[in-house]
Amino acid sequence: MLQASSRQLSRPAAAATFLAACALTATACGSPEHGGGPGGAAGKVTRITDATGTEVKVPAAPERVVALSEMDLDSALALGVKPVGLTAGRGQHGAPGYLADRAKGIPVVGAVTGPDIEKVVRSRPDVILAGQTTDAQVLKQLRRIAPTVVTIDRTKNWKKSLELTGKALGRSNAAEKVLTGYDTKAAALKKDLGERAGTSVSVARYSAKGTAVMQQGVFISDLLKDLGFKRPGVQNEKGQGHSTPLSDENLHEIDGDWLFIGTLSTGGPDAGLLDKLSTKPAYRQLKAVQDQHTTMIDGSKWTSLGGAEAAVSVLGDLRKAMVK
Repeated sequence: MLQASSRQLSRPAAAATFLAACALTATACGSPEHGGGPGGAAGKVTRITDATGTEVKVPAAPERVVALSEMDLDSALALGVKPVGLTAGRGQHGAPGYLADRAKGIPVVGAVTGPDIEKVVRSRPDVILAGQTTDAQVLKQLRRIAPTVVTIDRTKNWKKSLELTGKALGRSNAAEKVLTGYDTKAAALKKDLGERAGTSVSVARYSAKGTAVMQQGVFISDLLKDLGFKRPGVQNEKGQGHSTPLSDENLHEIDGDWLFIGTLSTGGPDAGLLDKLSTKPAYRQLKAVQDQHTTMIDGSKWTSLGGAEAAVSVLGDLRKAMVK
C-alpha cells in the first residue's frame, strides 16, 4: 500500500509503484488538459479556479468523482453526486456517521491523514476533489491521475467550498439551491428560537484523550453565528487548530446556557466515554448540566469539517433541543 505522505512519495520504489499503477489503469491517468478520466475525455471542458488560486480544467459533466475530505463527500452528496471514492472521516473507518447510509458502497481511498494513491488510481476518477490538501508532492501525484480541485481554503467555510464544488461538478445551480434552502431553514429556526437565539451555546467533543472545545474558525462556530448565538469563554476566540483540548480543571470552559457534546464514534475507544464524563464532579457542576440543557450529539457531524448536509442536520438537532 502506498500512502500519500511526502516522505513516502519521494522514495523511488513508491514512484515506481505509482507509475506502474498508472500504466495498468491508463484511462485514469489522462492529462488534466484534456479533461482527465472517462467522463471528460470526449466531453467539454470547464476552467475553474480552485481554493489555492490554481486554474484547473475539469470535465463539464464529470461522471466519476473522488472526494478526499469529509466536506467534499458532504458537498457532492448534497449536489446529487455519489462519488466513486472517499476518504474515511475523522475517527471513522468509512464515511462520517451522518452520511454512512448515503455513502454505502463507496470504496475508501484514504484517511484524514491523506489519500492512498494506488486506490485513487483504481477508482478511475475524472475529477478529484482534494479538500484542504496542501502537500505539493501529493497534489502533483493526484494531478497526474485526473484534474484535481482543492475545494477548501484557509477559512474552511463550508458555503464557499460548496459553491466551488458546484462549479467543479457542473452543478452551480444545485449549489445555489442548497444554500438558499439552508438560509431559509436557518431563518425559520432563529425566529422560532425567539429569545433563546441570544443565549450562549457551547460545543465540545469528548474522547479517550479528554475534552476538546470548538472555537472560532470551524464549521459549527460559523453555523452558530448564523443563528445569533453567543459563545462562552475561549469559544469566542480563534483556535490554534480544529479543536482545543481542555484539562478537567478547565472544564468550566465548556459551560454555557446550553451544552452540546459528543464523541466521534459510539464504538471503539469512544464507547461509553460520555457516561464516564457525566460522573465527573467538574462536569456535574456545569450550569448547562444542572439546568438540563445538555444534549449528546454526533461528533462526526457537529465537530468535524461539516458541509451542507451536516448544516441542515445540525439545524434539526438544535430545533429538537431548544425549540419548545
